[in-house]
Amino acid sequence: VDVVGKEIFTLRGEYSVNMLKNAILGANVGAVMQSEEAVPVRPPVMCPGCPHRGTFYVLKKLGLTVCGDIGCYTLGATPPLGAVDSVLCMGASISGLHGMNKSGAIDPHNSVAVIGDSTFAHSGLTGLMNMTYNKSVSTVIISDNSITGMTGHQQNPTTGKTLKQEDTVKIDIEAVCAALGVSDIHVVDPNDVSLLETTVKECLQKEQVSVIIARRPCVLLKQVVKDTYYEVVADKCRSCRACMQIGCPAISLDGKAKIDTSICTGCSLCTNMCRFGAIECHKR
Repeated sequence: VDVVGKEIFTLRGEYSVNMLKNAILGANVGAVMQSEEAVPVRPPVMCPGCPHRGTFYVLKKLGLTVCGDIGCYTLGATPPLGAVDSVLCMGASISGLHGMNKSGAIDPHNSVAVIGDSTFAHSGLTGLMNMTYNKSVSTVIISDNSITGMTGHQQNPTTGKTLKQEDTVKIDIEAVCAALGVSDIHVVDPNDVSLLETTVKECLQKEQVSVIIARRPCVLLKQVVKDTYYEVVADKCRSCRACMQIGCPAISLDGKAKIDTSICTGCSLCTNMCRFGAIECHKR
């Protein structure tokens, strides 16, 4: 097969719509077809029930500098969470935090790195090793959602399955971190925002490398049970907008808060926000 492509596309930079159009159809193509129909705006946002949402809610609440990485959790940079300050390349969350903390560019007691389980296995190990070897004072959060979520739910070395779905060795994240010299390791459910906040605060006070594994499976995995949903009791809702802070696409506000029960996954994170008991759980 005579494959054509690399010689007409850029070898660096982003494959944007305009770049592809110009490369394939030519720069002098006529006007783009437009539709008169109004298209609803859909900004990039984490899925309803995404386990990363609680992590970034806590980090924003604490006002930390956050070195982000490549994955679904990159969306922690978008409003209303807005909790990611840098995204460079896979693994750069850990190595970037380490470098900035060592240089004095940022306060190690007010900054964290966030990396996913798949990205950690791909290119986070060397950065963490450099942290412990070079006596860094840094806190790393590994968002373990049990899959490679961003690019289509591929398996990775931490899942116990190969890409062909065959059983294989499952890399133990806690054991790997310990082997790399980390002695302060914590495993927390990111939807338990109170415990996560306490754990982050405690780790930031220490003069060492700390790792927090925020472990909760991706809500899109088939084995994740979604047999409940939540609704807002209008009479109890005070329209305080607290539930809107987590940026869940199932929650909207039209005078009173409202939950779209057709897409609610029953993760219960929103109940941590409401101080008036206005969000109730129901069985499907």
